[in-house]
Amino acid sequence: MGLSLGDPPRYQGLRAKLISHLEKKGIKDLVVLTAMRRVPRHLFVDPTFIEHAYSDQALPILCGQTISQPYTVAYQTELLQVHPGHKVLEVGTGSGYQCAVLCELGAEVYSIELERTLYERAKALLKELGYRPLLRWGDGRLGWPNYAPFDRILLTAATEEVPLNLIAQLAEGGRLVAPIGKENTQTMMVGTKIKGTMKWEEKGTFRFVPLRTA
Repeated sequence: MGLSLGDPPRYQGLRAKLISHLEKKGIKDLVVLTAMRRVPRHLFVDPTFIEHAYSDQALPILCGQTISQPYTVAYQTELLQVHPGHKVLEVGTGSGYQCAVLCELGAEVYSIELERTLYERAKALLKELGYRPLLRWGDGRLGWPNYAPFDRILLTAATEEVPLNLIAQLAEGGRLVAPIGKENTQTMMVGTKIKGTMKWEEKGTFRFVPLRTA
């Protein structure tokens, strides 16, 4: 993808160190690691925290939201098992960073964001970087039925249960990754749709901001 914005060697070096760190933490998918090495995370963080852009930590962004910890992004993406050409629905665009990673994987990305400010900022930044996802401002719980079914669905915020709208829009054989639970901690869940029924697997404990509704 074209990087028309600044990506100086210093940040490229810090990014390489971050990728090495993620490998040591157990991320094995080289395609995911390569995608994350290409995305300039420093452009997606709030300028106040730019010096921490390549630390393995979540950082505050606008509207009381966060840009997820790089390990969490890598882990969710690895669980999603995205292949080139997959139609991926992302619920919660946020900063746009996860969306950029999905684009680097060759996915056809559809992303929904409830906060208008975040939607506008992510849309402009992703376009300037050369990414071409389809973004929408709205309630992600409703999904995007006009473009369903989706091969993959990713929730980047916590919910106590997966909205039935999203399950209905998941293709047969598709995968859905979401942090499920109450506000303090959630269990990362991977669901596979088999003959119309979801088969779930637990994949560790995480902490996300809650999924908001309109």
